[in-house]
Amino acid sequence: MIDGVEWTVSSGLTDYEAAVADMEARAAAIRSGEAAERIWLVEHAPLYTAGTSADPSELLDPRFPVHRTGRGGRYTYHGPGQRVGYVQLDLDSRGRDVRCFVHQLEQWVIRALGELGVAARAIDGRIGIWVDTPAGEAKIGAIGVRVRRWVTLHGFSVNIHPNLDHFTGIIPCGISEFSVASLASIGNNAGLQALDDALRFTAAEFLKRLNKG
Repeated sequence: MIDGVEWTVSSGLTDYEAAVADMEARAAAIRSGEAAERIWLVEHAPLYTAGTSADPSELLDPRFPVHRTGRGGRYTYHGPGQRVGYVQLDLDSRGRDVRCFVHQLEQWVIRALGELGVAARAIDGRIGIWVDTPAGEAKIGAIGVRVRRWVTLHGFSVNIHPNLDHFTGIIPCGISEFSVASLASIGNNAGLQALDDALRFTAAEFLKRLNKG
């Protein structure tokens, strides 16, 4: 537990549909006071997800299963070598400010990457977490959330060492003019465990800042 929030890390590859069902059940339990808030870190087999704003023209090559999901945003890719974080918090007790939640979620991922020596940032008007590469700016992480009865679902993803060619089946987050990066592609050798440790180290600050708004 971190400040009353359950911290769970699943080993291996977690089935996506099972994860969504688990999240929805957990959200209902959080709302009814029967379960604690949760941060759940997983890894998925290759798949694409379509958010509520997904444009069918941005699905270029459906080589992997495509899952419709209730989170905000457009098309994203999940697969091995990418850390996915499902963040389930009760905003009813944390200010009921969805914009603040998204901002603090971005900043948490950015601080965690900073612990690994990566100068990541958010950019106004552009979805995701960004880094500089020799070829220009590239997206290393994505944010996509849903809020149901003031309980959050879904969360973030960070590219550690996925097969970046898998992203070419979609226009990630609807942004075609920039490429996708990973820790490996920018020469950072940190692995899954290192990122998990950095996320856990900075989680208390994330929760503290979220409560302050």
